[in-house]
Amino acid sequence: MEYSPRNMTLKDGRQAILRLPRIEDSAEMAAYLDATSRETEFIARSPGERIPTVREEEAYLTKLLADPHRLMIVCQVGEEVAGNCQIVFHHTPKTAHRGTVMIALLQRFWGLGIGSAMFDEMIRVAREKGLRQLELQVIDGNERGVALYQKKGFQVVGRIPGAYRLSDGFHDELQMVLKLN
Repeated sequence: MEYSPRNMTLKDGRQAILRLPRIEDSAEMAAYLDATSRETEFIARSPGERIPTVREEEAYLTKLLADPHRLMIVCQVGEEVAGNCQIVFHHTPKTAHRGTVMIALLQRFWGLGIGSAMFDEMIRVAREKGLRQLELQVIDGNERGVALYQKKGFQVVGRIPGAYRLSDGFHDELQMVLKLN
């Protein structure tokens, strides 16, 4: 899917760019997946869970970049991938008005406006593509995430009790929706 890069200034004054991932990002993306899973329990992947090899990540990015129903945007700060987000566009006749979004950000980049900017981009693209709603799932207890999603207009519409087992016990999965019309 096509996406034009966007420059942004972070809250600390550094410059960043939102762009499509590149095949040459594969090694860094694999390391990024491992790092984000170790920094917070509020990601579906557990620390130590199988991380893709560079070759597997290359294959994944190649397929993703050719898929008209997926858009991944990475945030690059300097020479480093700081975070990524993704929209999966539903495409059956009954669900083509919906999209599912995901986001992750390395902890040292929290609080700089990157998550907010990535959500703004996903919402903008979703509207351009004619979607009527965006959906996401979040682990209950992820107060920073829920606050960001609510700030962007998402509302909790459901929950799956005990969907995730974290170090402090079971947590519900919150289902959130943003109406775009």
